[in-house]
Amino acid sequence: MTVPEERERWTATSSPALPEPRQPADERAAWFTYTAAGDQIVWSPAFAAMVGRVPAEKGKTRQILARHVHRDDHAKALGAITEAWTSQATVHTTVRLMRADGGWFDIDCTLEPMAGPDGAVRGIRGTVRDVSARERARRESARLTRRGETVQASLVEPDPATGLLIRARFADEVDRALRNAGGALLVVRVQAGDTAEGVRPDHSAELLHRAARLAEERARPEHLIGRVGPNEIGVLFARTTWRAAREQARDLIAALSEHSHCWGGLVRFERDAEAGSHGLLIDAEQAWRQSREAERAITLVAHPVPVRDRQGSYRSRVADALGTDRFTLYSQPILELQTNRVTRHELLLRVLDEADGPQSPIQVLDAAERLDAIFDIDLWVVERAMRLAAEQPGLCLQVNLSGRSVGDPRLTNEVEKLLERYRVDPAQLTFEITETALIGNLSEARRFADRVRDLGCGLALDDFGSGYASFRYLRLFPIDLVKIDGEYVVDLVDNPQDQVLVRALVQVCQAYGIHTVAEFVQDEATLRMLRELGVDYVQGYLIGRPSPVVPGRLRKS
Repeated sequence: MTVPEERERWTATSSPALPEPRQPADERAAWFTYTAAGDQIVWSPAFAAMVGRVPAEKGKTRQILARHVHRDDHAKALGAITEAWTSQATVHTTVRLMRADGGWFDIDCTLEPMAGPDGAVRGIRGTVRDVSARERARRESARLTRRGETVQASLVEPDPATGLLIRARFADEVDRALRNAGGALLVVRVQAGDTAEGVRPDHSAELLHRAARLAEERARPEHLIGRVGPNEIGVLFARTTWRAAREQARDLIAALSEHSHCWGGLVRFERDAEAGSHGLLIDAEQAWRQSREAERAITLVAHPVPVRDRQGSYRSRVADALGTDRFTLYSQPILELQTNRVTRHELLLRVLDEADGPQSPIQVLDAAERLDAIFDIDLWVVERAMRLAAEQPGLCLQVNLSGRSVGDPRLTNEVEKLLERYRVDPAQLTFEITETALIGNLSEARRFADRVRDLGCGLALDDFGSGYASFRYLRLFPIDLVKIDGEYVVDLVDNPQDQVLVRALVQVCQAYGIHTVAEFVQDEATLRMLRELGVDYVQGYLIGRPSPVVPGRLRKS
């Protein structure tokens, strides 16, 4: 019998009866046979158990068997069968099989041709062995190799979207100005304006790029310009009088206002002022917020807020909240699509309100981060994560960290001390940084990332795709896991553009050796599509809602 000319199907033709197929002697072995005559499939109980089907099931056909081959391995499996059939020789291949529950596993398959009395091939016998552990280890090794090849060796200083100085480099220049001369620091927030049809979509990259070019045109050669936030531009007026700085700042904001809404905060500083670069940036950022609230163009701060006044009051509030147990932890399960099991949980901070119960901590965390008082909150979360991991060996937890804490040199030392104190397996912990977070010191953040990876912890990038630094962060930090922003997942089934974007993000991450998590998964249709797109993990209400952490209750399913 010849191989079918159409490779997509096996042709069943009338043929002489075959002798009873020889089956493996071990009754526990997993095997299947396909006989062209009658389009007959027979498989062993062990094989049925592997794929999650009833052992005594009747009416099995090659179509049913083919449905259990992973869609990406169909061509490989058909090619191996064709080779065994035409060469009349034994062929070995490794493919992925799908279980009835939607999960998948790896197998080594030995394909042997079965000949009829006339010597022609009439069927195929396959012997199957589960090699998921071996293939998982191989893929992990390959992933780590790709990770090493795609993380750049050093930081890139220019902001890729605007060509301006990045925040860390800009802050260095502010510190230099503080050491050498007085001046002023302006931070401008730009936002898309209104059109006749209503609020125009915020094309932040295009808007900020135009604002950057306009700022460069208006600025004097001695002034430095940097991108200090997602929609913020900083201008350093070094060696400039307060009067001149006010005039130039108002002129720049007036020019920017012709194309967008904008608000400014201008802070004066003197040589060797008590405030450092981050303190001045916080004061200027707080000032533009005051401008927005008061509906005025600019807020002037004649003197930096004293460090003790700025930080002391808020740190006291944070300490009081920590001391009175106003913070608590919730957890949300994360499903691994290969095994179809919950293999990790994300820890989520909540603030307890006396009237309304647990509330989102966004406002508290934003204020704490802006006032450089976030470290104690993050350390509180990290320590409790360590306790949970120590109580339940094998439990994998994802811990959110603020950008400022990641850039704080104290964090690396504290993580090492806590790992030693609680004797936690570092592989149980993955630290998440938010892609839109303002990392205070990129050099320290990279040091933290490299060190926790050396210790054996993982590193994740949250809200991937929501800000300007998405792909840049993949090169700046040795990321293991990327969480695709839920904005692109909630309408995935009905939005072809989101499908293209998610597919592209997954392909990029695969090329970089990075696992992917899709957030905000709320229905089965979305889950099925994410499987098809190659996402590794999913998280959302379909999998499980956030719930209070109870020690001993977080389990892998």
